[in-house]
Order: sequence, then structure tokens, then C-alpha cells
Amino acid sequence: MAIITLTSDWGQSDYYVAAVKGAILSALPDATIVDITHNIEPWDIASAAFIIRNCYQNFPKGTIHIIGVETEESSDKPHIALKANGHYFIGTDNDIFSLILGDTPYEAVTIEVIQDSDYFTFTTRDRFVKVAAMIANGLPFNEIGSAYPEIRRCITFQPTIDSSSIHGIITFVDSYENVVTNITKELFEKIRNGRAFEIRVGKYLIDKVCRSYTEVAMPDIVALFGSHGFLEIALNHGKAASLLGLSRDSSVDIIFK
Repeated sequence: MAIITLTSDWGQSDYYVAAVKGAILSALPDATIVDITHNIEPWDIASAAFIIRNCYQNFPKGTIHIIGVETEESSDKPHIALKANGHYFIGTDNDIFSLILGDTPYEAVTIEVIQDSDYFTFTTRDRFVKVAAMIANGLPFNEIGSAYPEIRRCITFQPTIDSSSIHGIITFVDSYENVVTNITKELFEKIRNGRAFEIRVGKYLIDKVCRSYTEVAMPDIVALFGSHGFLEIALNHGKAASLLGLSRDSSVDIIFK
């Protein structure tokens, strides 16, 4: 029985989600369909990648992940199917795959399957579902299309460091308005080397990293490393992004003493 996940920027007020699910069930009546999210901001590749990267490996091997974000195909952004870590991904090579997989080895093919419609505005339903059914039915991967040797590589902002500081940015704001930075626990501990520190975010200073949100009083500011492995800034029962004036790409500096 196939497990197929859906991630999109369609929202919940239109017919798109239902149409794709109907197409999947028409092709694979026994499929299990899991909605990862349909609340991605339109065309927000970075947020979609962050969400998929942090959950796809919790699904069983062989799961097929359909990505319906910025799906329009062009000569430099083809539709592809990709296999990595025992999972399958179907979408447009618009930088999202490199953001999801990083340096993980993969096998990819250009999708050469004719879609089921003469309209080219809903390829998730009319093409991606067809490819998902082919994979679920055991079609050899290389029969979907020609080998696609190199996915597009998105150059992301990496923290800058010196012997006494780390300078990063906020890369994601979750539904609680907790903000996630691009500073990993590994990098933090390496540069810290046991020293005291001060995290500077907006107008605020934090000198402690906690293990949970409730280690501070409500609605105090808290820094911690989330399950995603990155430094996170939050308010205990509060909305850090709006109340602290933070957004994606805001700077976060750590000074070691």
C-alpha cells in the first residue's frame, strides 16, 4: 500500500487539495495520503523545504512525497522525480531539492511522462500524481525519464564566525511565531568552547540556552536548540516574531566572553 505525502502552497479554501487527492485515489484506491501542509506562503520554497526536510524521514522507506510549490516547468527548472534515503520526491527542480537534501546522495530523472490534461496550470494533479502511481506500482525508476545528473544548487546564507563570535540569520518562522536561525548546536559548541556568551537578537540579549520553553517564566524570551538542530528564539506562551519585531533574514549574533 502506497504512502503519499502532499506539501503545497494551495491553502484550504480552494478545490486543489481535494482534486489531487481524488486523482491519487482514482489511480491508487488503497493509497494512504498524508497532508504535510498546504499553508506554505505562495512560492515560499525555503519554508517548504525546511518543513519537508524535518519530517520526511519519519515516514516509512518507500514513501512518495509530492511537492506542489512553484510547479511551473521551464527549460532550466524541469519536473523531476528523485530518490534519496529510500524516499521518493516528485516536483519541480526550483532549488527545493537541494534545500531538502543538502549533500545527501540521490538518483534523479527528468519526468518524460505525458500529463493527463492539455492545461498546464495544475501539473501536480495532471502529471505528478501519474508519476506517483507509476512508482507505487513498481515501475523501474529509469522508465519515468532520462537520468538527471545534477539538481540545482541553492546557495544559502551560512553563519560567519571568528574566534569570539557567530553571526547568523533567522531562516524560518513557525506557526507559534518561534524563530529558527541557521546556527547549529554543533557550530555553537565548537566556537563557544566552554565560554560564557550573549545572544543578541533585535534589541534583546540572552545569556542562557535552555532545554525547553518552560524553563523561563511566561512570557519571557528563551533560546534553545530545537529538534531540527538549530538555535531557536521563542517566548514562553508568546509570539516571538511579532512581539520582538523579528522576521526571516533578521540577524542573530552570538558574542563569546
